[in-house]
Amino acid sequence: MDWINLGLGVFLALMIVLFIFRIVLTWYPQVELQKFPWSLIAIPTEPFLAPTRKLITPLGGVDITPIIWVGIIALVRELLLGQQGLLRML
Repeated sequence: MDWINLGLGVFLALMIVLFIFRIVLTWYPQVELQKFPWSLIAIPTEPFLAPTRKLITPLGGVDITPIIWVGIIALVRELLLGQQGLLRML
């Protein structure tokens, strides 16, 4: 069970970091996300962002969906792996 907690914790932390990179990359619209090394950030995050963009359009030209996903993943991580998280209590 500890390996599952560790693996899930590392995965969720990595996703938060990738979404934070996506937030920073929104400040630089000239960056081509299809080219290496930016594709390493875009490929794992785009499946989450694309459907969310259909629900939440950019506000004033600013894409806020990466910010929303950082919050969602941080909440899930805390609920599952936090000090009193569901997986810790098992």
